[in-house]
Formats: sequence, structure tokens, C-alpha cells
Amino acid sequence: MKKIIKLFFGIIALVVILFLIFLGYSMLTNYDPQDREEIFKSENPNQFKQGDTLRFLIWNIGYAGLGGDMDFFYDGGKNMQTSKERTLENFVKIKSLLAESDSIDFIMLQEVDVEAKRSYYINERDSLSSFLIGWKPYFAMNYNVKFVPSPISSPMGKVISGILSLTKHEPLLCERYKFPGEGPFPTNLFMLDRCFIVKRFPVSENKQLLVINTHNAAFEDSVVKTKHMEFLKGFLSDEYSKGNYIIMGGDWNQSPFGADKNSFSKSLPEKHFKLISIAKDFLPKEWKWIYDPTVPTNRYLNFPYDPETTPKIIIDYYLISPNVDAVYVHTKNLDFQNSDHQPVFAGFVLK
Repeated sequence: MKKIIKLFFGIIALVVILFLIFLGYSMLTNYDPQDREEIFKSENPNQFKQGDTLRFLIWNIGYAGLGGDMDFFYDGGKNMQTSKERTLENFVKIKSLLAESDSIDFIMLQEVDVEAKRSYYINERDSLSSFLIGWKPYFAMNYNVKFVPSPISSPMGKVISGILSLTKHEPLLCERYKFPGEGPFPTNLFMLDRCFIVKRFPVSENKQLLVINTHNAAFEDSVVKTKHMEFLKGFLSDEYSKGNYIIMGGDWNQSPFGADKNSFSKSLPEKHFKLISIAKDFLPKEWKWIYDPTVPTNRYLNFPYDPETTPKIIIDYYLISPNVDAVYVHTKNLDFQNSDHQPVFAGFVLK
């Protein structure tokens, strides 16, 4: 009996030691980017002027692993990844749609993997950058973890991923801005390091156009989300006070102000992801939220996609400063076959 007890406590001690070793390794290898990092700088940037119309496309491609066949454990589903064949199929179709968008000035993507188990180590960043000939790629990492241990039954493992902006126009400066604040320890070691990409272009009268690609907090707690939005509010207000033009788009993981959260689904699950709306007073009313109210941009991943029963929402859209006007906005309905998000096209004119 004593031997059994010793063995039992020995196993527990071993598990604790291994856990502490793993935790220490995760802390030592934790990705800790600077608050502001230069991605690219040019001595000969493209310049815009008042009256110019610019065309945009935003899309969270879900690393080509979250097509219609998938549910996902973070959202209350059971699976960590789809098959390699389906991932490749999704990625081919994603690239095909992007290639058809040749008239677009700016493509802003989220969840683009570089090296990750969940997407079978396909370097999606480099593949897209080389496939879209004539486009200049600008990438910012927001997920760099050596080993994500969840779910226990099939760990996500290594993830290197980020947001990718592509454009045919060379910016004066492109930078990665870090969102402040992080979740509780030790879960923060295995979550995203949220950020946004800012591309600056000269405009007449010594002003600048800021084109911003963002991927805001999703599963992080409300305190973290609040910090992110407060930082963003200060940044945008400061830039606009200088007379700059601002066009921002991406996956906000929040409902835009003024939108009906239940437009497409009467009931939304809240256990794993609680949808909130951006506050009315986030920015002055002259700022405009630009979205297509007729088509959802995101679907829940608690079950594989069913067009009749799957909850659907709008969390992908644009924000423009008062000196910019929207010409059009259109969400392309792909029925969530190759990603859990849908692409949103828009056109804007500098006033």
C-alpha cells in the first residue's frame, strides 16, 4: 500500500515539475513586441490628393482552416483543425477571389499563418505575397507561440500568424502598433498579441492618409477590450487633429455602432464569445462606421455551418474620419464555405 501511495505522489510531483518546466519555457519564449515597430519606410512614396477614390477589401481568412465544415473549440465546438485537403482547398479559393480583385487599391487580411500546426505549416503570408503579383505586402505578427497546449485532446501546438496588408501604392511609412493590455497569467502566454498596421501616405497640404488594418480582441476579457478601444480612440483623435485622413478596417470582434446585433440571428450564444457593440461616444458623430447591413460577415463556430441555424453577425467593417466619404460598401456572400468570415469591399473618397 505504501508503494502505491509513493507511486501516486511521485506521479503527481512529476506532472507538477513538467508543468512548471513547460510554463518556464513558455515565459522565456514569450513574444514581447515593442509598442511601435517600423515595418517599411520609403524615400519615394506614392502621394494622394483630395478627390481621389480608393477601393478596399478586408477579410479575415481564418488561416484557411475555418471553412463551412468546421466547428472550433474556442467557440464551444470540438475540433482544433480541419483536414489538410480542406485547408488547401480553402486557401486556393481564397487566393482565387483575391486575384480577381485586381482593381482594389488596398487588401487588408487577418489570420494569415506563417508557420502553424493548425494550417499544416503552410506559409500563407509568403504564398499570398508571391501569388498576388504587383502588390506590395506588409505583415505584422500578432500570434507567436511555440506550443499552445489546448485543447488537451489535440493541442494547437505551434502558431506564428498575423495580419497582412497588400497594396499597389508605396507608403511613406508602415508601422506595427501594439494594443496595450493583456489577459491574466498564464493564459496570456498562449493568446494573441493584438496589434494594428498603419500605412502613411502623403496628401497635399502636408497632410497624411492613414490606412489601418486591425484585428481587435475577441476572447480576451472586457478589461482588455476596453484598454484596446481607449488606446485606439486616443490614437485616432490625435491623428485627425493634425488634419490627417483615416480609413481603418478589419475584424473588430464587436458590432458597429448603430447596427442591430440580432439582424441575422434572434439568439446569440454568450458562453464563449459575448458580442458587444461599440459605444455611441467612442468618437464624435462625424466619424462614420461603414458596413453592409444586408449580409453577415462572421458566423459562430460552435457547430459546422448550417445556413438555417448557425448564428451570424457583423464584426468586419470600416471606420472613416470626417474628411473621408464612403462611395460604396458591399459584403460578398460566400456562404462561409472557406472561412468563418466574409470579405467586405468598399470605396472611399478623400474630401
